[in-house]
Amino acid sequence: MSAEISDTTAAAYARLAELRRSIDNFDAALIHILAERFRVTKAVGALKASADLPPSDPTREAEQIVRLRNLARSADLDPDFAEKFLEFVIREVIQHHKQAASK
Repeated sequence: MSAEISDTTAAAYARLAELRRSIDNFDAALIHILAERFRVTKAVGALKASADLPPSDPTREAEQIVRLRNLARSADLDPDFAEKFLEFVIREVIQHHKQAASK
């Protein structure tokens, strides 16, 4: 019986390692995607600063929240989580835009 438990445990650890490698790959992809997104929003911030536009756009932000909540639902992801994540990203982008405007 202990050999069966040992085989089961070994299989569980092997599967766990496989799942964790997959998670690590997704984390790496997310970081690269966020970096690219922030490169683009940095350009937006520079454009807004040069045109004397405000750092935030509440209408655009509200539209994006609705859009991302719908995307989350279609992807079977908690829309509240998606909204919190987007709001976090938006706050960071606005900070970058404010910094660009103050230069």
